Amino acid sequence: MDKLDAMAAFVRVVASGSYAEAARRLGLTRSAVSKGVMELEHDLGVRLLDRTTRRVTPTEAGLAYYERCLSILAQVEETEQQVSRLHDEPKGVLKINGPLSFGTLYLGKLVAEFMLRYQDLRVELSLTDRYIDPLEEGVDVTLRIGILKDSSLIARRVSSTRMMIVASPVYLKANGTPKAPADLAGHRCLTYGHTTSMQKWSLTDAGKTSSRAVGSCMASTNGDVLRDAAVAGIGIALLPEFIVGPDVAAGRLRSILPKHAPADLEIHALYAPNRYLAAKTRVFIDFLVEKFGKKPDWNSLARDLA
Repeated sequence: MDKLDAMAAFVRVVASGSYAEAARRLGLTRSAVSKGVMELEHDLGVRLLDRTTRRVTPTEAGLAYYERCLSILAQVEETEQQVSRLHDEPKGVLKINGPLSFGTLYLGKLVAEFMLRYQDLRVELSLTDRYIDPLEEGVDVTLRIGILKDSSLIARRVSSTRMMIVASPVYLKANGTPKAPADLAGHRCLTYGHTTSMQKWSLTDAGKTSSRAVGSCMASTNGDVLRDAAVAGIGIALLPEFIVGPDVAAGRLRSILPKHAPADLEIHALYAPNRYLAAKTRVFIDFLVEKFGKKPDWNSLARDLA
């Protein structure tokens, strides 16, 4: 293993905390990764990693070397990308990550349209609601909705979506329509997350935002599941417009307490810092901004993609 490959292997081990995981992401054997790191330690004359049965962690010298390796590898990649960008043609494999519901509803068809425009690109699209680090996972760009965690990642705003409190006509006829946030206490609510008897929704009242307890009859970590339950008349849900907008337009759901819904959620494209922004990543983010626009009409977009 040459020095640059060994550095790349070392960086992956530190990022993942595991030889096996680093080997999986690099497409190498565990022994090859271990040998590469040992060669670096031999050449440097220092121990770079502390190894336990559960996890591998960098020593003080290893952490300093890790930071330098990140810089060196980024410069090498930037040089290679600058040369290839002389042609200014997006090429290679574009790895995209996005939230499950949003990806299923919109990203799949948009990615297909994107690939027709850039036919030299190959795309890997993974969907998960788990927060990921693009550098650690080897992803070019990840889409996230809502408040971003503090991190060193670069974020570009793609769009936004408003939040809506909704229920089916059947449910409202049987249980009455809430007129104020306080009325929600007497209703069955469908909540995002894990099941507890009471959960809190962030609602606005007279221009002020506060957390209000609601009774949860059903909880899920997937917005589509909660929408289906709301359409079936199980209870009241608080969900993004991109999930429930088409159902509201079709009359399957009704928007209630619109003046008390939480603030809009921002949609961002995230990518790793200290990297030359590859043409493939740049054109994909530009494409998303073009398609979603500043204030997308999620109902129209859903019809266009159907």
